[in-house]
Amino acid sequence: MEVTHSLVRFVVESRPEDIPEPARREAVRTLVNWFACALGGSHHDAIRIALEALAPFAGAPRASVVGRRERLDCLNAALVNGMSAHVLDFDDTHLRTLLHPGVPVASVLLALSERAPLPGPHFLHAFVLGVDVECRIANAIYTAHNVNWYITGTAGVFGAAAAAGKVLGLDERGMARAFGIAATQAAGLREMAGTMCKSFTHGRAAQNGMSAAFLASHGFTGSERVIEAPRGFAGVLAPEHRLEEITDGLGERYEILLNTYKPHACGVVVHPAIDGCIELRAAHSVNPVEVASVALRVHPLALKLAGIREPRGGLESKWSLYHSAAIALCDGAAGERQYTDERVRDPAVARLREKVSAQADVALSDDEAHVKIVLADGRTLDRHIEHAAGSAGNPLSDRALDAKFRALAEGVLPGNRADALLEKCRAVADLGNVADLARLAVP
Repeated sequence: MEVTHSLVRFVVESRPEDIPEPARREAVRTLVNWFACALGGSHHDAIRIALEALAPFAGAPRASVVGRRERLDCLNAALVNGMSAHVLDFDDTHLRTLLHPGVPVASVLLALSERAPLPGPHFLHAFVLGVDVECRIANAIYTAHNVNWYITGTAGVFGAAAAAGKVLGLDERGMARAFGIAATQAAGLREMAGTMCKSFTHGRAAQNGMSAAFLASHGFTGSERVIEAPRGFAGVLAPEHRLEEITDGLGERYEILLNTYKPHACGVVVHPAIDGCIELRAAHSVNPVEVASVALRVHPLALKLAGIREPRGGLESKWSLYHSAAIALCDGAAGERQYTDERVRDPAVARLREKVSAQADVALSDDEAHVKIVLADGRTLDRHIEHAAGSAGNPLSDRALDAKFRALAEGVLPGNRADALLEKCRAVADLGNVADLARLAVP
């Protein structure tokens, strides 16, 4: 199968008018969510340390760092903004594959807009194409890939390369080489869960994809059949793959229409259990002190990816079903304030965490959960979550997405500036240069 060539030809030949209006609308929603998460994560310790370590060695300061006054070269801006957009684990999710598609693609395109003018319609075109490329590749490999690899680090680098290559005007040979250069930089190990390296993986997908496009634009060579080659991307990183997923409906169905946005600041596989705990707390005025036990039934992937029994810190707690259920019952929320080192160490949270048990149920979908709470007086409370909030079956509204943006921008941007940025994001198709967004996104 000449998968690489088919995908390359699709990206190169695509015209802005080929993108259906629903896909453009979803790209706008993804952009709003990306800015929300990048602003919210911009002052995390991981970002501070990355800037302290890398800024002294960066190139010409042409590009903005969202939520901060520092400026970096385009490559390092893509890295740091990609890290900011992911570090809170609040970013968008392609639920079939758990890829976070907006992170690498938006990080690249924003940086490129400050290198040379990038009109809104061309930005949206490249954005939709980049997301389609990475999600289609993720569709082909996720079954054999996702337990050990961070798929945004491996497939996301192709999305970044495709978006950057489209903006740079690469021809078919150049785009194929960009994919090859991107593929040999594909990486991201799940061992990094709960560490700063997790966000680094996602930022690197942006930076590596951009560097691949830059190199290819100057004639740098790489395999031009890297996806399907026997020792290429799919063969090495996912020996059990379905390459037909990459080309099925290509140009007819756009994967961005399946993108989703999180209401909780943690791994998406945990969200159904959180919803169940929050709903039971609200419906029955549950006092955490009176809880005798909490039993969760979840999709098997939730336990595989978020089975950390005793998280050691805030970042690690984002991948703990047990902590998430405990803070949902204690606080009635699962935002960034619930996933801090302080909340992990809180005695009341720790005591409740010990009362939580979790069981995998293969009959459940990945956005479904059952929650059973037994109270000290013997009462039993049950809740079945059929579709988690923010999932494809229960999506966040534009209003909820705007509220998420304002909440994460609070304390980072003045209120009037945050409102102006949100308004410009919603009207990105009318912008003469998307760099206007970058200028509004700094304090």
